[in-house]
Amino acid sequence: MAARSQYEELARQLSAVGAVKRGLARALPAECPGGSAAVLALLDQHGEMRISRLAELLAVDMSVTSRHVAHVAERGWIERSPDPADKRSRILRLTPAGDDALVDLNLRATDMFAHHLQEWSDDDVGQLNTLLARLRDSFTRRGSGGCAPGKHSDECRLRLSDSDDDSYTRTPV
Repeated sequence: MAARSQYEELARQLSAVGAVKRGLARALPAECPGGSAAVLALLDQHGEMRISRLAELLAVDMSVTSRHVAHVAERGWIERSPDPADKRSRILRLTPAGDDALVDLNLRATDMFAHHLQEWSDDDVGQLNTLLARLRDSFTRRGSGGCAPGKHSDECRLRLSDSDDDSYTRTPV
């Protein structure tokens, strides 16, 4: 286990990551704020879904999700069609224009990182990716009531193998 001072420094460093997120947000086009980018990324990652499922994945209130969905629908990036299983519900799916918008968002994010990390080696970037994924996994497993990483019980293993990994959302912001 690391020393307490290392955890304190980690907390300071992660607080400072806000500057990176703000830089990513500035790289987005004005017509696609962060919430809209997240909607596109989730639909790309998980495929078509109901708005209630999208709200769960975004971890925001249904009213906030509805605003994001309306925004991307107005731009033609998603379509809303009746759910065959429940005519009161709508199924959301990316359109070709939404796919194009997502490609642009990912390119912008990639270019921003390439610019700011140009002095980093491939190994350094790879190590950062590995450690951030490990950090996310540690929080996901403990935060969802799961077992500690590397200490899975049989019940925990069943939950992990049966679940979709919704904990990781690849968004441009």
